[in-house]
Amino acid sequence: MFAYKDRSETGYLPIESYGLIGNMRTVALSSTDGAIDYYCYPYFDSPSVFARILDKNKGGHFSITPQHYTSIKQQYLPNSNILATKFLSDHGVSQITDFMNHPEEIPGHPYELLPWMVRKVEAIRGTIEIDVECFPAFNYAQNKHTTTVHTIDNSSSEDHVGPWRVEFESQDLTMDLRFTYDCGENECPYWKFDVEEREGLLGPGVTTKITLSEGQSIVFIFREVPQKASLDPPLSNFLLSKLFNGTLSYWRNWIGHSNYNGRWRETVLRSALALKLMVFAPTGAIVAAPTFSLPEHFGGTRNWDYRYTWIRDSAFTIYALLRLGFSEEADAYMGYLERILSNMNPDGSLQIMYTIHGCKELEEIELHHLEGYRESRPVRIGNGAADHLQLDIYGELLDAIYLYNKNGKPISYDMWQYVTRLVNYVCTAWDQPDMGIWEVRSAKQNFIYSKVMCWVALDRAIRFTEKRSNFPCRDKMKWLEIRDNIYTEIMEKGWNSELQHFSQSYESPNTLDSSILVMPLRS
Repeated sequence: MFAYKDRSETGYLPIESYGLIGNMRTVALSSTDGAIDYYCYPYFDSPSVFARILDKNKGGHFSITPQHYTSIKQQYLPNSNILATKFLSDHGVSQITDFMNHPEEIPGHPYELLPWMVRKVEAIRGTIEIDVECFPAFNYAQNKHTTTVHTIDNSSSEDHVGPWRVEFESQDLTMDLRFTYDCGENECPYWKFDVEEREGLLGPGVTTKITLSEGQSIVFIFREVPQKASLDPPLSNFLLSKLFNGTLSYWRNWIGHSNYNGRWRETVLRSALALKLMVFAPTGAIVAAPTFSLPEHFGGTRNWDYRYTWIRDSAFTIYALLRLGFSEEADAYMGYLERILSNMNPDGSLQIMYTIHGCKELEEIELHHLEGYRESRPVRIGNGAADHLQLDIYGELLDAIYLYNKNGKPISYDMWQYVTRLVNYVCTAWDQPDMGIWEVRSAKQNFIYSKVMCWVALDRAIRFTEKRSNFPCRDKMKWLEIRDNIYTEIMEKGWNSELQHFSQSYESPNTLDSSILVMPLRS
């Protein structure tokens, strides 16, 4: 649950003022004042449609905001990734419920859907006046678009479909905004979308004002305009109710498979639900984060794009999900990983990250037309660190494969062959300086954490030969010798006997490094 923060001072909300909704293909950030300020479509690494979080004037947004409120509370519906934002005031109480439909098939209907963003606003108590604005900014606010308000046949009034549809058409993508309503026994107030131009945006948006009385609601649907009739089922409140119930059931059924019963169970399961949103369902890839170019600190330049699969981060995620009992995600990721390993470099090495489709190209580009979150420039997409040498990834990866073999399914012979190539590469590279877990873009160093994880890579491979004695291993004696050499060197060069701590690197003997705390967990 997040408390209300105001964006009036800077034009931006604190990062913690956003909740996350998604469908294992992409996500949107929904703020505590009712705005979608971030949304890439159709995939995590696709161009943005809304990105006001990175430029308050040019980025684009979709906001539903009551005109009067004194406090806001935002929380997820129990055991789900459906987000509810409640606005409270002396005049009344309203709520916005945000979700993306899942699963793809509508229960009981012969239709599939392109991903929808569904936003329901309802008056819980009193009479509520609401401002609605939808201003997309396609392709990272680089593409122009047109905006057209269509009057649609309202002959299906029993389905309570709104009489207007707003279409936003850009060069590569056409989205529309539709709605249904539920006014109970009362007649709904008349209102209409107004097309409006705003400085900084490359196309018009729409605005409107709505008044809802207690018990009344409106559901907005923002979606890609489908090209096939099979992807465009007739809109109705009944359909949206099935989507909501199906999505809620999906999340609750999924989290119900957890075997975790320890302390802080509610917090652990909430973290698991967040991790699940990082999974890219079509390939099994896991993104490090679903956003790009949010700064490490205000005004800083370390603003990277994290919408890719880091070997390190995904290994940690698989470890966590396996420990919680979610083996299907591990199965899917291992399939993704095998595709990557089948195309590893000739020397047996890997990139530190790949796209969610398994590609190697992640060209880093700066978007100079966007000011960045709280003027933190530059705004970057892509990631030039893809070709960094970060030797720790092999230990994290081999540890994850080892745990999958132990707690999931036995790995195949083909996977073992890939493991052998990875380990033999570690044998040749472990003593090199690298960029380390902190991804320094300056001089390489002999980071202790990287050395430790090289030791882990060899150790887990050796354990494989003991657990799966049918796997051939002609290099086992070499692995044993190098594993022990790494251990000895860390103790001799990495331990600061004067200060009584392990150093960050051989080159920085007096520098502490929190990543070293992993040592007892991996030994």
